[in-house]
Amino acid sequence: QVQLVESGGGLVQAGGSLRLSCAASGRIFRFNAMGWYRQAPGKQRELVARITSGGSTNYADSVKGRFTISRDSAKNTVYLQMNSLKPEDTAVYYCKAETIYDYWGQGTQVTVSS
Repeated sequence: QVQLVESGGGLVQAGGSLRLSCAASGRIFRFNAMGWYRQAPGKQRELVARITSGGSTNYADSVKGRFTISRDSAKNTVYLQMNSLKPEDTAVYYCKAETIYDYWGQGTQVTVSS
């Protein structure tokens, strides 16, 4: 079993920054990829950013140039640096780890005030 614990969410003004962390623990062998997703009220969960085991990254168009995903493999941790935040970035952010199964964290709230 794999556990993912997110942290770093909070309330920030528009234009501000936050850094989310996702620490993985448990029976970790190798993740094919890890990613950040978000879900705003009344909307479907969407991909924000994803990084593969080989280091390739992809981002939602809405966050390109503002968000950066990175990882520390030694710590089994993935980060999401979010800059120039906008009110529309407000959502619960979830971490996902991909192996032969998908594992999800419990989510962390990000609220951006205008």
